[in-house]
Amino acid sequence: MSNKKKIDIGMLGRVLQLTTPYRTAFISSCVLAVLLAPLGIAKPYMINLMVDDYIFQGDIPGLIKMSIILIILLFITAGTRYVFIYITNLVGQKVIRDLRVKVFKHVTGLNLSYFDKTAVGTSTTRTINDIETINNIFTQGTVTIIADLLGMIAVLIIMFITSIQLTLICLITLPFMIIAGYIFKEKAKASFQVVRNQISKMNAFLNERITGMKIVQIFNAEHQEMEKFKIINREYTQANLNTNTYYAIFYPVVELISAFTLALMVWWGARGALQGDVTIGALVAFPIYISMLFRPVRLLADRFNTLQMGLVAAERVFGLLDRQEIIPDQGTLKNLALKGALEFENVYFSYDGIKDVLKGINFSVKPGTTLAVVGSTGSGKTTIINLINRFYNISRGHIRIDGRDIQTYDLGFLRSKIAIVLQDVFLFTGSVFDNITLRNENITRQRVIAASKIIGADTFITKLPGGYDFIVMERGNNLSMGQRQLISFVRALVFDPEILILDEATSSVDTETESVIQNAIETLIKRRTSIIIAHRLSTIRHAEKIMVLDQGKVVELGSHEELLNIENGHYRNLYDLQFSELISV
Repeated sequence: MSNKKKIDIGMLGRVLQLTTPYRTAFISSCVLAVLLAPLGIAKPYMINLMVDDYIFQGDIPGLIKMSIILIILLFITAGTRYVFIYITNLVGQKVIRDLRVKVFKHVTGLNLSYFDKTAVGTSTTRTINDIETINNIFTQGTVTIIADLLGMIAVLIIMFITSIQLTLICLITLPFMIIAGYIFKEKAKASFQVVRNQISKMNAFLNERITGMKIVQIFNAEHQEMEKFKIINREYTQANLNTNTYYAIFYPVVELISAFTLALMVWWGARGALQGDVTIGALVAFPIYISMLFRPVRLLADRFNTLQMGLVAAERVFGLLDRQEIIPDQGTLKNLALKGALEFENVYFSYDGIKDVLKGINFSVKPGTTLAVVGSTGSGKTTIINLINRFYNISRGHIRIDGRDIQTYDLGFLRSKIAIVLQDVFLFTGSVFDNITLRNENITRQRVIAASKIIGADTFITKLPGGYDFIVMERGNNLSMGQRQLISFVRALVFDPEILILDEATSSVDTETESVIQNAIETLIKRRTSIIIAHRLSTIRHAEKIMVLDQGKVVELGSHEELLNIENGHYRNLYDLQFSELISV
């Protein structure tokens, strides 16, 4: 338990460091918390004085004067509390705003292995729900707890000054209140942790199912997925109900203890008032003191719980920020004129650090030439593309561009020189123009239109409502597969890369669209280094070199004619298989 508290204290310090850019506002909130303590007890103390020194003494002018002072103090207290609440919320919102940007920037810098192992819903929960929970550390946690504690200390001091006897009577029940608050805090803390886990689980499930809803409906799996969702939803609901149960028990217990304390105070105070040991003013003020003392005690259990949940959320968020699954960007070479020569030298790679996916890959591509890569599923074709862009780091070996190891290049510069057209096209919500330029201000509309005409996409884009300003829905669902593919092709070419990679770019389009793309490919690859991955061998027969992969190894490398002449060769078998299928059709 002590170790956990140390971790919490360290985490709290790390969270509070986020307020550094807003130090003045944060310090101001702490100062206001200190001021609220004496201002809070001013009202009952003055009521005590007004009863004893003015009402019973018949001093009406003095009573009016004290009433005016009391009203002024009430306005000052209300204004101070307003500023305090506003500043604490302002600091919290600014901190989580900066933290969201920091988390999003970090996530976009993680390598693909993180996304291979982490559900999208989990990352979404970290970026939205958990960061919002951290805000509670500022609005309902640290500073507010300080204000409550100072208020309790101030109330106790003034109670002892007013009447030691009544104070001691009231404190008889305080240990019961503290014990009830501690039990509630521990129980609610455990239940809140379950709630956070269930939220993350539900977000991941919903994100995945909604994204893949087409597959769910195609295979008529709505009922099965609904049953799974009912289980997750039931577990989440039960977690919240458990939390509510603790609240439902705690608050009535607190009210019962408060009522019992008030009864003790009235019983003892009334007897003291009759004997002259307790003034009538103290008897009137003490119920207010009791409320001011027990209310923070009741709230502190909840505030400590809120603080703890904020720290749990902070631990998750900082755990994400501390993940080192990033591609080191220590290269310094940039702003160079690249020719596009590409070389793999004895490259090994493993996704899990155990089983090698690529095993000693060796090949080279001269500037301005085309290398086609073929092979069965899982042979390592897409992995090679991912390594060229440094989405992953290789296990050993070297990858060079223009004779220089790719790790010596600035990562942003390296990726700006490589364009990829994937089989699975991803389009963002926004205009066609924004999807092509990805909001790069250096790319003009004229440049986009020119590239679209080269590809043959301008014809269909201009027919869309709004043309290049046509709004694409999420993932491009209001466009056909062929249209999405053409847009992705323009998106790749408009950046004018030195190295062009086509990952089965024509496999998901119809024959007419494929012919348009194929004509564009044959025109464009003449002036840049190109790597084409394709299952359709008819699309790569004109490549200068064709590399055949099998189980992570290069088994054949040569021109189309050379590979066909290899008896029982892998390429020859693939070619004969596809040709025979075409004949049979």
